This record gives sequence, C-alpha cells and structure tokens, in this order.
Amino acid sequence: MITTPYQAAQRWIGKKEVPGAGANPLIMAALRLDHEWPQDDSVPWCAAWLNFICWQLGLPRSANLRARSWLRIGQSISILQATPGFDIVIFRRAGADQPGPEVIDAPGHVGFFACLDGNDVLVLGGNQGDSVSVARYPTSRLLGVRRLE
Repeated sequence: MITTPYQAAQRWIGKKEVPGAGANPLIMAALRLDHEWPQDDSVPWCAAWLNFICWQLGLPRSANLRARSWLRIGQSISILQATPGFDIVIFRRAGADQPGPEVIDAPGHVGFFACLDGNDVLVLGGNQGDSVSVARYPTSRLLGVRRLE
C-alpha cells in the first residue's frame, strides 16, 4: 500500500529517457500534464515528474516545468526538519553565478527528500542522470525545503 508521495515515487526508480528521437511514454505523460510543447524527453523533467506524482495523489503541485516553481508550494521548513515522505528539496544548478531562491525563472533541480548525510542531501528525483534515481546533492546548493500540506 502506498502511503506517501515518496513511496509512490519509488515505483519509478530506474525509468529512463529514451536516447535519440524516441521518448519514454511515462516521462512524456509527466511533461505534458500541464504543457503541450515538450516533443521528447530530452528536456529537463525533474519538476514535471514531481508534479505528476503529486497530481496522482491529489497533493498540491506547481503545475510548472521549472524546478524553482516548487519554492512556492507547501510550507517552508529547514533541512533539519525534513523527513522522507512528503518533503521536497529545491537546489540551484552547479555554477558560480546561480541566483538565490528569490529568482524562480532560473535553472534548478527538485526532488523528494530522502535523507541528510553529512553535508549532502540524498534526493529521490527525476532527470538525475536521465533517469529516476536517488542522487547526492551538496547542502551548499540547497535553495529551500518545502513540506506538502
């Protein structure tokens, strides 16, 4: 029985983009839930994947393909309050000139909080190495943590 968004998201682990002109139909369903323009799964899809999981469960969602759009959803909490299940983490992309959380229209990454491991956050997310996986991100890139309400 699925009881949390994290558990629903775990069912997607290993789903990958299709190289070349093809596209994974599950990823395309997530991308086209709110937008018509993506023609294949080579575009950033971490936010679309999160929106799809939340849509399936009737939870709040951003309905936007930008990762940073999740900074406006749910309640802001600290990383030390985060628990696996409902909490979402939003990161800036790697690079010296990335803006802070006040800029929504900038590159980022979003996924479900898995755990805090020293100075890293483990994230269950889409479009991590072109697939759904658990990956490690430094807390120095963290823009925010949101609890779905």
